[in-house]
Amino acid sequence: MHAPVLTEEVIEVFGRVFSGGDEGWIVDGTVGAGGHARALLEAYPGLSVLAVDQDPDSLAEAAPVLEPFGDRVRLRRGRMSQLGGLLRREGLPGVAGVLFDIGVCSLHLDRPERGFSFRDDGPLDMRMDPSRERTAADVVNSWDERDLADLFFHEGGERRSRQAATAIVEARRRVPFQRTAALADVIAKAVGGGGRIHPATRCFQALRRAVNQEGEELLRGMQAAEHNLGDGGVLAVITFHSGEDREVRRFLTGRARAGYWSLQSDKPLRAKREEVSRNRRSRSAVLRWATRSGSEGGQA
Repeated sequence: MHAPVLTEEVIEVFGRVFSGGDEGWIVDGTVGAGGHARALLEAYPGLSVLAVDQDPDSLAEAAPVLEPFGDRVRLRRGRMSQLGGLLRREGLPGVAGVLFDIGVCSLHLDRPERGFSFRDDGPLDMRMDPSRERTAADVVNSWDERDLADLFFHEGGERRSRQAATAIVEARRRVPFQRTAALADVIAKAVGGGGRIHPATRCFQALRRAVNQEGEELLRGMQAAEHNLGDGGVLAVITFHSGEDREVRRFLTGRARAGYWSLQSDKPLRAKREEVSRNRRSRSAVLRWATRSGSEGGQA
């Protein structure tokens, strides 16, 4: 079962706009299995949630979790970049909060047929939204060596990115990559082992980000939150990768200087020791948040 991270911290952050019986809507833009949404609905009886995800499998998992809350929940399929249009169609202008939990979850990793796992063999897919055209196989088999190396380095933090890219290009000349196990094996031999994580971890992360355009989706999602949050509304973003955290920090600090956000803390929230001991995934989780301050008067 997928365990949401930083749940206590998320409840505390949204307590800035909800207390007692206050009513209003928030958007969980990456609802996943519904853990964060359920926790918020239980904590704040007046709160309603627009639960959004681009992955139909995630929505199917979230539906029974959130069903007990009845009409306080609307489940909708969509990407972060589509949030503005979705809110207009739902007739929900001026929402009180937006939550994004960025990255892959156990729902993806535990299903080899989705193509995210380097441990269990499956088709080389990695699309969170199955309607996307480009798969991980398309990237691996068509991008040139330099572009692959840059992708692995900048989006995955793989220091031996050139070696990984060279090995992939040499191998695909013989047989194009179609399965995750074959790709993971080539990468592992190229970059070597000996670390705490599987040697293909960083390259698979980079491929996932490219396939799903995660950097662009995150930026457009934060822009949509800025446009649709009411004064004092909360944007909270959980990331698991230093590059993603930098994107969130850069956006919020830049827009705070322009007067659109009030930053509540220079330091992000991280999982407490007790949570890390229960859920190892939380050890790299970072939560940054800010309140919407209108077009003027934001604090840097």
